[in-house]
Amino acid sequence: MTWPVGWEALGRWGDDVARIEPLAGGVANDVWSVRVYGRLAVGRLGARSDADLAWETELLRRLDREGLAVPVPIPTTDGRLFADGLVVMTYVEGTPPETEADWRRVADALRRLHRLTRGWPQRPGWRSSTDLLHAETGTKIDLGAMPPEGVARCRAAWARLAGRETCVVHGDPNPRNVRVTANGVALIDWDEAHVDVPDLDLALPHNAAGLDDEAHDIAAQASAAWEAAVCWDDEYAIKRLAEVRAV
Repeated sequence: MTWPVGWEALGRWGDDVARIEPLAGGVANDVWSVRVYGRLAVGRLGARSDADLAWETELLRRLDREGLAVPVPIPTTDGRLFADGLVVMTYVEGTPPETEADWRRVADALRRLHRLTRGWPQRPGWRSSTDLLHAETGTKIDLGAMPPEGVARCRAAWARLAGRETCVVHGDPNPRNVRVTANGVALIDWDEAHVDVPDLDLALPHNAAGLDDEAHDIAAQASAAWEAAVCWDDEYAIKRLAEVRAV
């Protein structure tokens, strides 16, 4: 079988594999539904390093063992969890969260993630929001590309998180990355996951995490600043930066 450029590695999952149709996966990756070992799965092809993919796939396996609903990496025929930038994971059925009750279940899942990953090592090459009080760059973030006044506003928001305990954060718990199932909620698309202060995950619709006014303001400002920095300078990033208060 002849594969599109970059997808040749899919053959490492066996002879009976198929690439079916593209899925929404953002601009950083090429994401398709695939069939491996006779079942529907998701293939994600990107440019992340082996160290980065090892961090993500080991995290997902650990969370699965702990009972958190996540996509689980499917090994190649020789037992590898990724190959040449390609990861194949279980397909997660479900619908996006809609009601306040749905979002409360999302908050519960995020808090369980945070409890399970205290002390987890940082994703290779990444920086946390509080690291960026002093650092200029980290994976997708380059503060030098932002207006200095915008950087000052982001850092003022992140400074309110200083000194707090860190853990793995999902990093992008928007409706596209959550699936509501009959058995609970599943968190998908872990491409933005890294070690940070849990508040970044908790500025949810309906204030589903039950934060008091000050805590919600801290979380909302910090997450808006993070999304502005990580996406700079597209239209969404500019909109998010506008939500971060002037210093």
